[in-house]
Amino acid sequence: MTIMAELAKEVDEGCRLPVLLKNGDGWHWAEILSKKEMNGKFLFYVHYDDFNKRLDEWIPEERMDLTRLEHPKKDVKTPKKEPPGKASTGSRPCSPDRELVNGSASLPLSNKKISGSRKRKLDDDEMESVNTPSRTPTPSLQLFVAEVQDGSVEPSLPSVPRQTGSMVAHHDDIVTRMKNIEMIEIGKYRIKPWYFSPYPQELTSATIVYICEYCLKYVKSSKCLERHLAKCFLRHPPGNEIYRKGNISFFEIDGRKNKAYAQNLCLLAKLFLDHKTLYYDTDPFLFYVLCEQDNRGYHIVGYFSKEKESSEDYNVACILTLPPYQKQGFGKLLIEFSYELSKCEGKTGSPEKPLSDLGLLSYRSYWSQTILEILLELKPTEGADRPAITINEISELTSIKKEDVISTLQHINLINYYKGQYVITLTKDLLDSHFRSMSKRKVRIDPKCLHWQPKDWSKRGKW
Repeated sequence: MTIMAELAKEVDEGCRLPVLLKNGDGWHWAEILSKKEMNGKFLFYVHYDDFNKRLDEWIPEERMDLTRLEHPKKDVKTPKKEPPGKASTGSRPCSPDRELVNGSASLPLSNKKISGSRKRKLDDDEMESVNTPSRTPTPSLQLFVAEVQDGSVEPSLPSVPRQTGSMVAHHDDIVTRMKNIEMIEIGKYRIKPWYFSPYPQELTSATIVYICEYCLKYVKSSKCLERHLAKCFLRHPPGNEIYRKGNISFFEIDGRKNKAYAQNLCLLAKLFLDHKTLYYDTDPFLFYVLCEQDNRGYHIVGYFSKEKESSEDYNVACILTLPPYQKQGFGKLLIEFSYELSKCEGKTGSPEKPLSDLGLLSYRSYWSQTILEILLELKPTEGADRPAITINEISELTSIKKEDVISTLQHINLINYYKGQYVITLTKDLLDSHFRSMSKRKVRIDPKCLHWQPKDWSKRGKW
């Protein structure tokens, strides 16, 4: 046995060492999360320092610099004693072996507060990782729109914490930190999952998990999928089509009436979302599924969910564009649609925090573009030489919460203090960037094509 093979035997969970990146970008420090032996050789599951968890992977010993191996430091703290009769908390099972309900696992992406109100439960460490805008009093002065080219303004708006896309590392058990599904096939796409999702245990050993793109049922082989498709008569999500323009449609799915579909959708989404926790109950949620239509049916592009009743006025709980459709404008389309629903309800809305890194980028971009569109359409009022608008008016016109409006204006450095007034400064560079971004948004929501009436869920008993 070679010296390197002997060294590989010493590598265990918690060890750290440099790993050769597969894209040829050199060496990067990584932590060993798991280890297994295949055909007489060791494979190691690694998490790269300062990289997103979706880049975690299994690697052979040849890609590791074993000469720089660092063993985990021993914890010198005295272990905390459990109270008598209290069971110790152990790791969760790899993937729950659950009875399937109508062909789907009973593990949806829904949420409950310990207090009993129907809100998504978020990990404490993640809640601390994103600074949501505090409820800073809105400046009472009007925000004047002014062209300032020399940059000689003095910013002095009351400080509002900006949001950040960084996430504190999960303190989950070692199993849920590892991807358990190697590949999925949905429609014409094969996709590598990014994160763990609690599909049934028997599917984790399959090379590919096959998913029906219409009802989202999952099976373990292409033959099983073929038999399923012969019996599945759905060609669109099992809900009401509330929007259609061209080949773009939105379907509204009630989490109580279409429980199996909602649960399957949540399991699929969890493969690409790391910042939400899976729970059992989909009843308090509505799901809005974006589809592209062709002669074969309606193909899922992405979705967002929202609570039927939200005490915090959240208009989105979870939002996802499937990887094959990302970077095509569908993320902003989903966000725009969520705010269009808020306009119909006569409310201002905001997504649940914390946002994922990709979600935060999409929302900031959407908020910036939407607010700039409003500002550019302003006309001076009678007797005034410049247009004027308040934070409240921007919020009412866009249905974006005041806190999000303020944080966005600050993030793109629009608000300044000039000659005793708060002003919004529109520079040439900012406008050029805005027009370039808007030219890329080929698909927009047309409010005339939305056929939907908001429901008063408080009068509907148990939804």
